[in-house]
Amino acid sequence: MSRIQAAIILFTLAMASTALAARPDSPQQARTHPVARAVDINQAPAEDLEKLPGVGPKLAQQIVAYRTKHGPFRRIEDLLIIQGIGSKKWQALRPYVCVGCWTGK
Repeated sequence: MSRIQAAIILFTLAMASTALAARPDSPQQARTHPVARAVDINQAPAEDLEKLPGVGPKLAQQIVAYRTKHGPFRRIEDLLIIQGIGSKKWQALRPYVCVGCWTGK
């Protein structure tokens, strides 16, 4: 096998693994759209919260219900209070959420 053939095979394998890694693992991930700007967790309706990675209708409703019952979140770390949001999910949400940020609306 020549070096060129080996390089082509390695390139093909690298591209295939990249394509597989980008494939969503669940329908939840497939329907979640990337968020263009940070979402203010104190202002966003459940529909906007559902666009966040790993947040479905049930979790979005839990966030809204908690906010309604207990008042506004003081910081994004307060999301850890919500059942269903652990440190791993919070780390994934962190770049996409804010408290009191200007949303441009």
